[in-house]
Amino acid sequence: MREEIADFLAALIFVYTLIIFASIIVSWVFTFGVRVPYSRPLNAVLDFLRDVTNPYLRIFRRLGLQFGPIDFSPIVAILVLTIGGRLLVALIRG
Repeated sequence: MREEIADFLAALIFVYTLIIFASIIVSWVFTFGVRVPYSRPLNAVLDFLRDVTNPYLRIFRRLGLQFGPIDFSPIVAILVLTIGGRLLVALIRG
């Protein structure tokens, strides 16, 4: 049972990391001035990415990790998520 919980948590952390990467890529696309035509499905996806990642990333954006136009807070957030997740999964596995 503990192994299944640990595997589920590891998969959940992996998926959330991918969602953060997707959010970063979308923000870069908009930073480079790409204008996406209005589309309800696309807006739903963009809203989902924003709603899911902003609460977690906001914690790291408060640390002032932005140097010029480059924001390092998502990188730090991914590192904390990955390292903390691995530690938690290892503790659950025993």
